[in-house]
Amino acid sequence: MTNRDGRCNHLFVQALLVFLAIAALSLLASSRTVLDPGRFPALAHLAASGLLFLACGALMGPGSLGVLSWGDLTALRPVLALGLGVAGVIIGLNLEPRLLRLLPREVYAAALAHAGTAFLWVALPLAGPLLFTMGLAPAAAVGAAALLGAAASLSSGHFAVLGYRSGRMERRSGLSVALLTMLDDLVGLGVLMLALAFGAAGHPLEGLGLVALALLLGMACGGLLAFLMHGLKDQGELMAVLLGGVALVSGAAAYLRVSALLAGVACGATLALVGGRAVEQAARGLGRFERPAYLLLIFLVGAHVQARDLMAWALLPGYLGLRFLGKVLGGALAQRIAGGTLALPPRLGYALIAQGGLALCLVVEYLVLVPGTLSQRVFDVVVAGAVINELLGSQAFRHVLASTPARGGPP
Repeated sequence: MTNRDGRCNHLFVQALLVFLAIAALSLLASSRTVLDPGRFPALAHLAASGLLFLACGALMGPGSLGVLSWGDLTALRPVLALGLGVAGVIIGLNLEPRLLRLLPREVYAAALAHAGTAFLWVALPLAGPLLFTMGLAPAAAVGAAALLGAAASLSSGHFAVLGYRSGRMERRSGLSVALLTMLDDLVGLGVLMLALAFGAAGHPLEGLGLVALALLLGMACGGLLAFLMHGLKDQGELMAVLLGGVALVSGAAAYLRVSALLAGVACGATLALVGGRAVEQAARGLGRFERPAYLLLIFLVGAHVQARDLMAWALLPGYLGLRFLGKVLGGALAQRIAGGTLALPPRLGYALIAQGGLALCLVVEYLVLVPGTLSQRVFDVVVAGAVINELLGSQAFRHVLASTPARGGPP
């Protein structure tokens, strides 16, 4: 064995040990003890946001210390696709048709108002710099600007959830904020389809075909899973079938080079639509894997960060400022639309500053399927923005708590 082979083996073992350590830490950070805001408020906040795992990934990635090389990240693409598939299936399963039919129109209008306002405030002004500074085709610039807007439109409801669980916020208000942030995920997924249609192939129609293929793949896998799970009652068998199905849809999407996230959403939505009690039981079991899979995915997302792009740093202040204004104005508009239907806090926009993990899923999916300087720049801006928005959201949410009465803790 040559010295070069020995060094390669050493680096491989080092990367493997780092990955296994992060996987173990993700399991620890998913425990109910760590996530209990009554016991460890600061630790619960860090674990819920995944901020430490994102920063750790960025630090160990090839753009920083280089513990993980680009070759390692390429080898881990199946794991990344699996994480995106799990996230997509969980989002799809949460699109419960019966619940969605019960929601009043004002709720949908409010979600569209706050997400759409942030989208327009970011996408329209930033389309110009992307178009004129990089010499891009108009379609590519529109797709990249739309993806920035989609990431900006998404919010996380974890501050509201932690707020009512710790008794600092009224439970109904916290759930109302969480409901709006769940519905704005649909806006982000819709714009991801648009961005991939313009950027994933040489022609928008070809890109649209790839998006349709991902959705059809997910629907087919969802129908197959519903058939296989029909009549099963044993919890172990249900979980085995569901996890196998998630691996199937993720692996097939990665092999076909289509969106594992969209395929997973279509799979989960199909299961929620045609599945019965067996699917509901298995979905509750899948929730046990949600936190570890999410934290491991966030670590891999952070490892793709390239912090040396000066243009990305130049775009970042505009992205942050425009998103903040869009969220504050969108929150005020949503408050006017659904204030009488939902128990929304007076300063709703400040509760929407924190950015959701789905925004990171959108941009890493775009980076994998549409590789290049543009997708890397969009990715870097959104990841850095997510970290800063998490810190801003923590401070902004204090203004929400100051204007909202607390009425007890968790039920």
